[in-house]
Amino acid sequence: MKISMLRSRRAAVAVALGSVLALTATACGDDGSGAAGDKGAEGSGKGEITFWDNNGGVRTDIWKEVIDDFERANPDIKVTYVGIPAASAQSKYDTAIQGGGLPDVGGVGTAMLAEVAVQGALEPLDGRLEKSALKGRLSENLLESSRAAGGGKELYQIPTSSNNGTLWYRTDLFEQAGLDAPTTWEKFYEAADKLTDRSRNRFGFTTRGGEGSIAPALDAAYGQAGVTSFWKGDKTTVNDPKVVAGLEKFLSLYKKDTPSADVNNDFTKMVAQWDSGTIGMLSHNLGSYQDHLKALGPKKFRGLPNPTLADGTRVQVSNPVDGMSVFKSSKNKAAAWKFVEFAVSHAENSKFNKAAGQIPANTEAQKDAWVQEAEPTKLAAAALNGAGTKIVQLPYYLPDWNTISKADNEPNLQKVMLGKMSAKAFLDLLAEQLNEAQADWKQNH
Repeated sequence: MKISMLRSRRAAVAVALGSVLALTATACGDDGSGAAGDKGAEGSGKGEITFWDNNGGVRTDIWKEVIDDFERANPDIKVTYVGIPAASAQSKYDTAIQGGGLPDVGGVGTAMLAEVAVQGALEPLDGRLEKSALKGRLSENLLESSRAAGGGKELYQIPTSSNNGTLWYRTDLFEQAGLDAPTTWEKFYEAADKLTDRSRNRFGFTTRGGEGSIAPALDAAYGQAGVTSFWKGDKTTVNDPKVVAGLEKFLSLYKKDTPSADVNNDFTKMVAQWDSGTIGMLSHNLGSYQDHLKALGPKKFRGLPNPTLADGTRVQVSNPVDGMSVFKSSKNKAAAWKFVEFAVSHAENSKFNKAAGQIPANTEAQKDAWVQEAEPTKLAAAALNGAGTKIVQLPYYLPDWNTISKADNEPNLQKVMLGKMSAKAFLDLLAEQLNEAQADWKQNH
């Protein structure tokens, strides 16, 4: 998409946002606590509160367990659960911000956090966390991701869980080839070459060229470059020469050490292709663990954090973080905050993430037996909190981020894979769009 079209879209968003804020100045809620413009109240810390689950259906059962535990511990508070399918959560929040009916507390992931926060719908949580038993018990890297996704100043989300980039590899194929585990980028590329035998339809690696391809590609590029910030002043580092070189090397694997079908792979096709059993490595998150277990059994594969540089430094881009937010319009913020504190406490955060298959935000929960017994999760948690891990915070707070990183540039990444566009030209265009989006955001915030 051309830059002029981005400007037009931003202008439309600005007009829409102005209308939203005008509406919410006088709107009041119908089935919840209110609309974005309502100031709300601290409340008594007792009574009824409404909770919206932004991944309803998938997580309904475990959230109802957490709510039952909370109500037993707090008999003077009743939580009304509303499950919203993940695909419609953003539009549900937007509708309630305009017309009323916002909950007291809800699940708000970092991918939508900025858009909800910029409309004045969320309560800043720094002061509450400072006085809470949760202080010092949450992953600092996840808190940083939450703060960055909300715009970088105030904390609008308490993280509950996260995923992490994982390099899955076939231990049996590595042993047969006499290869070390792919813990560094050098070992990764060595394995990709050695495990490839195109005449036998065997490949060292499978990559993602279809939907959702930009973040994994940037993860590999930044991981090799050692560049640890997405911004240098007001300009993105996405087209830094080291990042360009990292992307070139990573994408050079396509059709050399990967199947040709990879150019159209979304994560479902990529995972299914790896689970077929003839490919050495796959870069995906912890969410595909059960698929690998069913397809390959427990002894033929392992999951490691992303490879490190030669000096042991691990650089990775931020993954979306799940979390809970208190809505500014709530008439009972005290009770809503009690629910957040309880849900992210050691025992409940552990229970929730064991069911969800994700990394607990609570660092005490990360030490629990189920995490230690699930090696990929244990290693991912250690990497996420390790001193040698540097997190490059992707700009989820930019209103244009999803469009720029998906519709605008996924086709261009495919052109790079097919040799129809250089990695430098691709990243230069991406940088131009991001720099303008950043400038627009700073001007209006």
